[in-house]
Formats: sequence, C-alpha cells, structure tokens
Amino acid sequence: MQTPEWRRPALYGAGWGAVALCVIGFSWGGWVTGSSARQMAQSQSKTDLVAALSLICIDQSTRDPLLAARLAELKAASVYSRGDLVVKAGWATMPGMTEANAQVAKACATKLAG
Repeated sequence: MQTPEWRRPALYGAGWGAVALCVIGFSWGGWVTGSSARQMAQSQSKTDLVAALSLICIDQSTRDPLLAARLAELKAASVYSRGDLVVKAGWATMPGMTEANAQVAKACATKLAG
C-alpha cells in the first residue's frame, strides 16, 4: 500500500511536537511524575502535622507550673539543645503517646524561645 507523500512530514511533525511538548511540560510547565507528586504530598503533610502538633506542645507548656524557669533555661540554651529541653520537660509528648516527637520538640522550642 502506498502512503500519500504528505503523510510522512505530518507524522514527523507530530512526533517531534510530542517530544517538544513533553520536554517543555516537564521542564517549565510544572508537570511531575506520580512518584514525585506522592513524595511532595508526603513531605507537605509531615510539615503540616509538625506545625499542628507544635501548637499542642505550646499549650502543654502553658500548663507547666515551672514554665518561667524552664523558659529562661530554654532561651539561655543553644539552638541545638533547645529541642532536648522541650522533650525533657515533657511538652512534646502528645496525649496518648509514650514518646516525644523530636521534630515537634524543635518546632515548639523555636516558637517558645523566639
């Protein structure tokens, strides 16, 4: 079967157009693969969860009878050890949990010391 002469340039144009569309879409268009989208969503959900739990940590700190002394100690401590002080105070241990969350403790310490 003979193909018309005009079909070959049209097919080449469509093929190169599809390749160009993919390159432009993934480079500048904001397209992502499914695994990248899952990874971004998981990272954002962790960030949002830590932000929400740090508010609970701050609320728990306001109920501490030794708040003034512990806040002074927290502000005097180095940035790197502040999270450990919040864990030691028990503020980063969420209700119903037995262990403190280190990321929540760091976020809480940043908000309390700042």
